[in-house]
Order: sequence, then structure tokens, then C-alpha cells
Amino acid sequence: MESGDLPAWKTPGGHRRVHYSAVMRLLRDRIASKEADKAAPAPVAGEFLPAAAPDYPVPANESQRLAALAHSGLMDSEDDAAFDRLTWLASHATGCPMALISLLSAQRQWSKSRVGLDSNEMARSLAFCSHGLMQDEPFVVEDASADPRFADNPMVTGAPFIRFYAGYPVRTAEGLALGSLCVLDTEPRRLREREMRALRELALLASDEVQRRA
Repeated sequence: MESGDLPAWKTPGGHRRVHYSAVMRLLRDRIASKEADKAAPAPVAGEFLPAAAPDYPVPANESQRLAALAHSGLMDSEDDAAFDRLTWLASHATGCPMALISLLSAQRQWSKSRVGLDSNEMARSLAFCSHGLMQDEPFVVEDASADPRFADNPMVTGAPFIRFYAGYPVRTAEGLALGSLCVLDTEPRRLREREMRALRELALLASDEVQRRA
């Protein structure tokens, strides 16, 4: 009342009074203001801003994609059993020794979950998943050593000696690809139709999990 937010008056006995409706209106306004603050997106900066001169392919919606990744809070988040189940299933459904759920900022690829890989991040310029963000269809590389886009990649010429890659985008509810669910092998290969179907279904489940946490 002292601040003037609530209109008040004094009774003949000197007691200060306010209308109940005015109190309730003030409470509603303050709750609405707090909810608006929560809903307001955090400022986007650093690795969530598009690179000035990227040395990797960039989708047309890169700015929106990076902003969605920043606001999701998933980058560098704690281990999550739900995502770990999906990478384990992807590896076993396809017979590939490596699987991961990737998230790609402007600077790096970070693994929300991984199977068969020691490191959980790499430079964005080395990420096969960067190419997967460019299309709606699955991205498949049957023999990386024979593909001019990847033949000189340190992940191909050195450990873990990737030869095969197959991945589907992992998307927000708005359709923005934050990364991929992918499988990798040290031998050239081709997945059967049922294996690609399994990978696609698991990527959709990974997208569901992302959307629950966004």
C-alpha cells in the first residue's frame, strides 16, 4: 500500500482498507509478469551464434536452429537413461559397434548419449552429422574412405577409423534439427531396409524425448 500499487483509504477509526478486488488484480498481474519472464528466451551468444565463415555445411535455418538448441538446455546436460536406451537399441538393431545422439552448436558436436566411442565431442567441422542436418532424408555414407567429403577426415584416417555412417535428424516440435541419431562402423556396409526403419523410429523417439525437455 505504501508503494501506491493498491488504492487505499482510512476508516474513521484510522484503519487503512483496500478493496479485495484490487488485491486479487495485483496478484494476477504479478503472476502474469513472472510467467512472462519465464517464457522469455534467454539471450543467445557464443557457440549458439552462427559462425562467420563456417568450414562445414550450414542449413538455411541455422540461426533458428542454434537458438532452439540454446534454449533447450540440452547441450552439456547430465546423462539421461532415456537417451542411453535409444543409442543402445540403435547399435543392436543395426549391428553397428558405435551409435550416438548428437547435438551441434556452431563450434562443436556434443554427444548427449553414445555407445562405442570414447570422446563425447568433436569440432563441428569434423562432424558427419553436419551433413545430416542439410536434408530431411537419412544421411548415409557407405564408405567414408572413398567419399571425397570425408576421406581426409581425422576420424576416418585415424581412430575410431569410421567407414560407415547412417543417421536421421533429431528435431524440435517446430521441425528444427538439433542433431542426429546415428550409427557408425569401422567397415564399409549398407543397412537393410528393416535396419533403416528401426533407425528412423528410434530417431523419432529421440525427437520425442528432446521435445519433452524443451
